[in-house]
Amino acid sequence: MATTVVMPQLGNTVESCLITAWHVAVGDTVESSTVLCDIETDKSTMDVPAGVAGTVLALLVAEGDDVPVKSPIVIIGAPGETVDAPPAPAAEVAPASAEEAAPAAPVTPSAAPTTAQAPIATPSEDAPASPRAKAAANAAGISVQSAGVGTGPHGRIIERDVEAALAASPGVTAGARGSDTYAPGQTGTGIGGRVTTADLAAPAAPAPVATATPIAAPTSGSVTETPLKGIRKLIADRMRESLAASAQLSYDMSTSAEAMLALRARLKATDPSLGLNVVTVGDLIGLVTAKVVRNHPNLNAHLVNGVLRSFGEVHLGMAVDTPRGLMVPTIRNAAAMGLREFAATTKDLAAQCQEGRISPDLLTGATFTVSNLGSFGITSFTPIVNLPQTGILGINAIVPAATIEKDGNLGVERRISFSLTADHQVVDGADAARFLRDLTTAIASVDLFLMA
Repeated sequence: MATTVVMPQLGNTVESCLITAWHVAVGDTVESSTVLCDIETDKSTMDVPAGVAGTVLALLVAEGDDVPVKSPIVIIGAPGETVDAPPAPAAEVAPASAEEAAPAAPVTPSAAPTTAQAPIATPSEDAPASPRAKAAANAAGISVQSAGVGTGPHGRIIERDVEAALAASPGVTAGARGSDTYAPGQTGTGIGGRVTTADLAAPAAPAPVATATPIAAPTSGSVTETPLKGIRKLIADRMRESLAASAQLSYDMSTSAEAMLALRARLKATDPSLGLNVVTVGDLIGLVTAKVVRNHPNLNAHLVNGVLRSFGEVHLGMAVDTPRGLMVPTIRNAAAMGLREFAATTKDLAAQCQEGRISPDLLTGATFTVSNLGSFGITSFTPIVNLPQTGILGINAIVPAATIEKDGNLGVERRISFSLTADHQVVDGADAARFLRDLTTAIASVDLFLMA
């Protein structure tokens, strides 16, 4: 009897995975350990083994399809075996878009024996809309149900449904935002047809919507069009959502880097057996940041549905540049680590990200994030908060700066600056300034600070 292999679930909150490459074709003979295809969530990739031996009778989805977990992807059986019912084409699988998946703890993929006629599992009835759809609707001040019938699996409302509904609407004023009587597509008497509170109190009057003039395409030269998909699309969606759903404000402050550079030089010269010669400037700053942010509960926090959750432990997110895009692994209990353990952990997590073998479990749960662009010579930037966190620290380049010596003569000092972006909903300017003051003070005397 034929066996249907289904899309494995990489964690309790993962809704779908992207088929990035098939390694078998119809008619191929496979063993239980044969890799059928490569799949990816928003941040991790893995192989899907056959789980059974036999002949590939049908591929149910194509490369590039984003397939709901536990949905059939391939049928394996005996050579020449006839499938009782024709497999559903990939279009009927109704995959959720890649941005709907959220990384979680991984599990070992396995084939789920079933007949070729096994139905695709339906989502829970108490979850008619995905978390990202709900977040997009909340940010826009509309009800998620106003997006209508969803295009996700079995009518599930997903983010693209909310975006489509908003695109068809002229918008809503801040005063009218969140009203139960507002629905996308409604026009009002405000500027550009925006719906106002007065419009919600009476039937909306039809108003013409201006049509934007399309921009003419270049008539010469080569053009490459690359659709955003997979991790690149997820990064784009999350960055846009972060700016739409929070009140972000950035602050810059600099300090002397002389003590830190001197400590780094001493550590680099130590016996390799001590494990301290691999400590980088980024490691020193990361560990100091974890210890400092622990004393600033509004920054070591999550803001979820109007509730601020401050954490006693610091789980530090570390932005890592990879060939696949930005990844942010989490250093668990970072503030409790010693320098050697912290440095070893950052090296291991970065290597896992670079090699594409990072576990989804290690890409979640951060309470505060650092992003280091100093090695690229960046002297100031505005990092975007990784929701639901309330702050992110940008680490800038070390540059020489003029200074006045104690004897009054002009001197040169190497300085480093930091760019903190914080959610002004819960982090006031004075709170941000106090954090940067404490951080720069600790960096200026980092050897003494780490001894405390």
